[in-house]
Amino acid sequence: MRILLIAMFVLAQLSALAETHAHGEHDHGAPDLGNIGKARLETSCTDAARAEIDRGVTLMHSFWYGEAEKAFRSAAAADAACGMAWWGVAMSNLHPLWAPPTTAELATGAEAVEKAKGAGTKTAREKAYVDAISTFHAKSGALDHGKRMAAYERAMADLVQSHPADPEAAIFHALALLGTADAKDKTYAKQKQAAEILNRLLPLEPEHPGVAHYLIHSFDYPELAELALPAARVYAKLAPGSPHALHMPSHIFIRLGLWEESIASNLASKDKADAYVARVKPGVASFDALHAVDYLVYAYLQQGKDDEARKLVELTAAVGTLDVPNQFAAAYAIGAVPARYTLERGRWDEAAALAVPKSVAWEKVPYGEANIHFARGVGGARAGKLDVARDAERRLAAIRQALLDQKNAYWADQVEIQRLCVAARIAAAEKKGDEALETMRAAAALETGTEKHPVTPGAIIPAREMLAELLLENGRGEEAAAEAKQVLRSAPNRRAAIELAARAKAEDVAKDGTGAAAD
Repeated sequence: MRILLIAMFVLAQLSALAETHAHGEHDHGAPDLGNIGKARLETSCTDAARAEIDRGVTLMHSFWYGEAEKAFRSAAAADAACGMAWWGVAMSNLHPLWAPPTTAELATGAEAVEKAKGAGTKTAREKAYVDAISTFHAKSGALDHGKRMAAYERAMADLVQSHPADPEAAIFHALALLGTADAKDKTYAKQKQAAEILNRLLPLEPEHPGVAHYLIHSFDYPELAELALPAARVYAKLAPGSPHALHMPSHIFIRLGLWEESIASNLASKDKADAYVARVKPGVASFDALHAVDYLVYAYLQQGKDDEARKLVELTAAVGTLDVPNQFAAAYAIGAVPARYTLERGRWDEAAALAVPKSVAWEKVPYGEANIHFARGVGGARAGKLDVARDAERRLAAIRQALLDQKNAYWADQVEIQRLCVAARIAAAEKKGDEALETMRAAAALETGTEKHPVTPGAIIPAREMLAELLLENGRGEEAAAEAKQVLRSAPNRRAAIELAARAKAEDVAKDGTGAAAD
């Protein structure tokens, strides 16, 4: 850990270099995106193709996959014998930290792999890159996404071992490690392994957007977030042309309860994303902007800035067509934003009345729809509309089963946490106090056993926070305070948890009758 801290200090010192990094763009006829950072992958392709490959790799490291694919296809057009151009197309359709490829993305990736093999590679290292992505697509009909990602990670580890002087191989391997990390592993073994790789490369690649970006992902956990603060404050300066680079620091700001910095980060990201879409696809909504909006609403609500949050709720409700149809981050935001706004403010009737938006094909991203039913369920139970709450619980159970059928265990667990919370609130409304507490404890335990997905700034309402409130309602202030404090350890400065802890303490003071509660 001492080595990690030293390396992070080095990263902080490099921020001055990031400030002076040139804002120019390659002259290749593509849209001027501004400064997207600097990455370079050695290939044997023609000069024209190499320039596009470098651009594509740089874009990929800020998860600008659509623009990256365009660059790689331009490389293929410039050099028909450049297999690495088609490697890039395949890689642009694999998003290790987002979600498994859609059917269309999987097909595009598999086709690109075959074209890469057909075009050929001139070096053993290039062949190893193509072979690595080929392992992901092998047996796609028989093996699930997790097993194919594990095979890809092992192939990248082999590539690094065979070609230790290639920094891009190591950076892509670090990303693969993060993409195969177990959400239930509280030792964060793979995340720390990725961070060690990235810190080792940091002095060699000070302007590389992927190094800072993946360090943030490596430490995007309550116990580790402080280590990523220097990277968070540098990444946006390295690639200010990228909406995702502007947004990504807010992952750490949210973890540390730094609401103003999170808001500034996401306002900049939203503005950049909106401007980009207005230029290349006018009239549609940007998925990057919607992702930033979810983080903005979360931060605004923690500050009690309900009017600012409300404007974004209205904006989200007006979304029609997305720049990337059914993109998972946009879909998640469309469901999460109204759910957060109603539940965090305790507007139970409003929550119970929420309808499922029609701007998304929810069967493709069912966990996004679950957010609406969670709000309906909690709101219905709290407002005495138990028919609404029971319907919401049934819908959550069905979504969980659909996710299990898709072998998506992570999101199935997240939806089960929501279902249990709704069930606990229904039991409380039915005056079944012991059952309510037992069910809510089960939800809190399941939530503690996993980590949040990067798509979300946090749970709509943490299950443990709901447990604290239920305990308080049952006159168990000391237990409620303990649960609220536990929430604050993983979500510092969370407004509702702070208020619950204060209410619980006040109740204990009143019970004690001495004017002071026990610590």
